[in-house]
Amino acid sequence: MKMQLYYAPVTCSLAPFITLTEANAEFEVMPVNMRKGQNKSPDYMKLNPKHKVPLLVVDGKPLTENVAIQLWIARTYPWARLLPVDPWQEMQAVSILSWCASGIHPYLSRINNPAKVCDAPGAAESVHRFAAEIVYECFDMAEDLLAGREYFFDHFTAPDAHFFWCFRRAGQFKLELARFKNCAAHFERMHTRPSVQKLLALEKDVQAQFAAAA
Repeated sequence: MKMQLYYAPVTCSLAPFITLTEANAEFEVMPVNMRKGQNKSPDYMKLNPKHKVPLLVVDGKPLTENVAIQLWIARTYPWARLLPVDPWQEMQAVSILSWCASGIHPYLSRINNPAKVCDAPGAAESVHRFAAEIVYECFDMAEDLLAGREYFFDHFTAPDAHFFWCFRRAGQFKLELARFKNCAAHFERMHTRPSVQKLLALEKDVQAQFAAAA
């Protein structure tokens, strides 16, 4: 089986990199320079007309959307325990993955680029403020889910990788995160995992490659 993960630094494509690495899967990383518009190149658009990352190509067949990719990885590498075994908990994990993708990520995107939501003069501050309030509300819920726990479930699972990105991105946007003690502890715990350390090294290397090619 030949796998290629199309990845862009800082983006949520780090989540499947982490889980593939946790599964000891053999895959090739295909860096995508979104600042140069590589995600909208004809070749990339043939694979993914949504022009986003992550994109996982397995034996020439493309799979898009983080939740679908994570489910495929978990089912292909069951020994990695990337989802809980219990059926109810498994669906709870899928619920958290979906929440990260559709309940948190869109509001982080609004903070990153308010004009995509509303390009009216002076609207950026309001878009940022309202989006941040929803992100804080989500992190309050995550605080409860992580209370007294190292991870969302009894061991590391795919939702931990995706939430790691969410909390990291919020920090990169300088949101006020000090009150989210459980989320912060989870974030620091994730940093100790070899898969995350490998991800951070990759990100640094890819960013350096992009800078050199600028």
